[in-house]
Amino acid sequence: MENNPNLVSSRTERKLIERNRRNQIKILYAKLNSLVPHYNSRESTSSLPDQLEEAANYIKRLQTNLERMRQRRDSLLGGVENPVNNIAASSSRNGPRSPRIEIHGTDSSLAIGLMTDRDSRFVFTETIRVLHEEGADIVNASFSVVGSTAFHTIHITVDHGADACRISGRLNKFMYDTDA
Repeated sequence: MENNPNLVSSRTERKLIERNRRNQIKILYAKLNSLVPHYNSRESTSSLPDQLEEAANYIKRLQTNLERMRQRRDSLLGGVENPVNNIAASSSRNGPRSPRIEIHGTDSSLAIGLMTDRDSRFVFTETIRVLHEEGADIVNASFSVVGSTAFHTIHITVDHGADACRISGRLNKFMYDTDA
């Protein structure tokens, strides 16, 4: 029975499969161990059960830190986030809302804040077009979306050919004038 070629090949095959499985597990252990920060060199040569325990503890610490950071964020945004969510929620219930604009600045620079519906790209595009026509240099532009409301911020510098008051007036006219 020991000399049976099928039995020998079957054993060899099982040994090979088991060896590959062990090698794959070693690779995964090494990958996991590389993701865990080691504070001294002794820990990196610890046994596999110790490495697994350390990884589990590290993941638990990350989860705890994440929850603490979420609570801190919520406490810091507590008074600010709720009105935004309420505005976003009410706009989705009541249909499209007219965009709003706030402009702050000096003679040589402006910060423009736009609040639009998430899908209303026209207002942002037109604002950029007006700024370009007025010769303003856009320093940066960013946006974020909360619910169905998009918040755009545009920072510009104004050269001698462009007037900050004229730009503000033109943007306000575009935003609030129905005849524009």
